[in-house]
Amino acid sequence: MPPFEIDHLSSLKEFEGRELPPTEWLVLTQDRIQKFADATEDRQWIHVDPERAARESPYGGTIAHGFLTLSLVSFFSAQAIRVRAGVGIRVNYGLNRVRFPSAVRAGSAIRARVTLLSVKESAEFVDIIFSVTIESQGADKPCCVAEWLVRYYRA
Repeated sequence: MPPFEIDHLSSLKEFEGRELPPTEWLVLTQDRIQKFADATEDRQWIHVDPERAARESPYGGTIAHGFLTLSLVSFFSAQAIRVRAGVGIRVNYGLNRVRFPSAVRAGSAIRARVTLLSVKESAEFVDIIFSVTIESQGADKPCCVAEWLVRYYRA
């Protein structure tokens, strides 16, 4: 699904409180989990040892790192929303709150639901707070819920 498009940065305020269409599904493969483990030096067996995880894990197999799931917020937001004009750059400004209510099994598909919570304008930039809920296909609970702050600098 193409992203929700907004004509100009100055129009963002009109969409405050709006939930955007969900993103496409993305499969979290064991290979991606392994690469994340290598990049972050977090090689806990629950993430990188499929045989042991199948035997000993309460999840019945390996799971993605919570931080891997969280790191995909930027990827998913680019699928969810696009501002056509008025943006110089967009930067990650931080997070207010993050929770990981459920695990993501290797091989599962995830997607995001993004809501534009608030818009605060200034002369040089626009600060946005997005509510991002990442869900795993077929799961009862989301796997990541975050309030993400993004700063759009004016072009």
